[in-house]
Amino acid sequence: MITASFVTKRFDDTVALQKLNCTIPEGCVYGLVGSNGSGKSTLLRLISGIYRPEEGKITIDDQEVFDNPSVKNRIVFVPDELYFLPHANLRRMEQLYASVYERFSHERFETLLKEFSLNPDKPLNTFSKGMRRQAATILALSCRADYILFDETFDGLDPVMRNLVKNLLYNEVMERKVTAVVTSHSLRELEDTCDQLALLHKGGIIFESDVDHLKTSLFKVQIAFSDEYGKERFDGVEMLSYDKHGSVATMIVRGDRDETEAKLKALNPVLFEVLPLSLEEVFVYEMGQRGYEFSEVLKQEVK
Repeated sequence: MITASFVTKRFDDTVALQKLNCTIPEGCVYGLVGSNGSGKSTLLRLISGIYRPEEGKITIDDQEVFDNPSVKNRIVFVPDELYFLPHANLRRMEQLYASVYERFSHERFETLLKEFSLNPDKPLNTFSKGMRRQAATILALSCRADYILFDETFDGLDPVMRNLVKNLLYNEVMERKVTAVVTSHSLRELEDTCDQLALLHKGGIIFESDVDHLKTSLFKVQIAFSDEYGKERFDGVEMLSYDKHGSVATMIVRGDRDETEAKLKALNPVLFEVLPLSLEEVFVYEMGQRGYEFSEVLKQEVK
């Protein structure tokens, strides 16, 4: 389990993270979403032990990560800006990773080479951006680490390769109980990948939840009655928004879906429909309840 407790990280006069708290359980895919400058990459570098926090601490299974080789050997980090040895090919990088990671699997490496159809003897500096991302993924998964950190996981990958990487992550989590922490600017990218999601903004986590809970606890209702009515008819229903045009009301409702349906059907409406929300819509309404404008939170900022 990864635990961040009141973590603060500064770069000169810039505060990248400010008293951040989060707990990432074992055996899940944990997604971090946020704009440029929100602190996603900094948090991954703290978890992997590249950075030391100025305040607070990062622990894995109750052991601090920084300057702890035994813990670091259980972590592999694929950064946004990839680095390979000058003029190296995948074979040379395989040797480097195998010298560092005790559980590096050459058999796994060969299997992944075939799945991605990459030439291990071709210089990596001749690879495209997407191929370099694939190469980094092969090396990371071959390490057999307990914790896999991907910064901008799918950057540069075409749809086929994205699905392959997603499936490989699922298999690692299901078969080896690996914990994967992935970042993206796009909620839609992470919606069908993650078990849990956290939204970072200005150096802190402002929202964190289980994805399945998010999707089932918030939904849209369209309802109409033959007589005139107002919002007060729905007393006891927790509404995040209410809008009425003519005889049809549209509500965003939070709560148990079955209980809410039963309660509303008992009012004998002439029209009743429950519609699912996308994860992005869920975040929009949840952020609104917390006093944030979701579009402002996720707008692109200059690094």
